[in-house]
Amino acid sequence: VVSTDHCPFCMKEQKELGVGDFRAIPNGLGTVEHRMDLIYQGVATGEITLPRWVELCSTTPARMMGLYPRKGIIQPGSDADVVIYDPQATWTISVDNHHMNIDHSAYEGIQVGGHVDTVLSRGRVIIDDNQYLGSMGHGQYQRRGLSSYLI
Repeated sequence: VVSTDHCPFCMKEQKELGVGDFRAIPNGLGTVEHRMDLIYQGVATGEITLPRWVELCSTTPARMMGLYPRKGIIQPGSDADVVIYDPQATWTISVDNHHMNIDHSAYEGIQVGGHVDTVLSRGRVIIDDNQYLGSMGHGQYQRRGLSSYLI
């Protein structure tokens, strides 16, 4: 499983709290937006297979969190949470093109192959061509069962 705690802070105001005392620096890094693309680099370089990428990013986390088969698989009765991925896209990660509310990127200037094109949540398009189309209130509480690995 690959995960991120996605705990972003702005450099200008929040990270500067540590000037003079590094213990006051808020810990965290904004990474969730780039997670799929960064892990896909393993597919692009031949280090992991495409099915393994799906396992790492979707199926295994859903099983571990007790959300499978509602999440983590495309089949009748599941939630239709789908990422349409363009493996031919190339782009450069930058603070200028991310959507997170932070003023820096730990991955600034890194060129990646592949990019999330469209995201569906329960069958509804919520991201298309880098634009967020979701709305407040669309999210749902997900009651979890036991991890598939525990039973």
